[in-house]
Amino acid sequence: MADNVIKTKSFNFALRIVKLFQFLNQEKKEFVLSKQLLRSGTSIGALVRESEQAESKKDFIHKLAITQKEANETDYWLELLFQSDYLNETQFKSIKSDIVEINKILASIIITTKQN
Repeated sequence: MADNVIKTKSFNFALRIVKLFQFLNQEKKEFVLSKQLLRSGTSIGALVRESEQAESKKDFIHKLAITQKEANETDYWLELLFQSDYLNETQFKSIKSDIVEINKILASIIITTKQN
């Protein structure tokens, strides 16, 4: 059985988001933006899991489209945290590369599913 790459990557990303949320709360005393990031960043993996139980191909695509929206929102919060100096460049680039990769995988899955 093949590994489910998006499932693994989205779960690992959610763990990173939880740890980043803890860091922002404890070290930076930032509570509002980090909470938004926590919600959108952890929902990506949850929605990927939900898509596994889709009732149809159309439902599967719809669930992944919602996942893509959450990933884009997460990207927004990360950018905002970086631009407002809560994240340094190294921290930002590290996690930014993860969300870019997740977005590319999601787009690929959606395109491939639509074509089949």
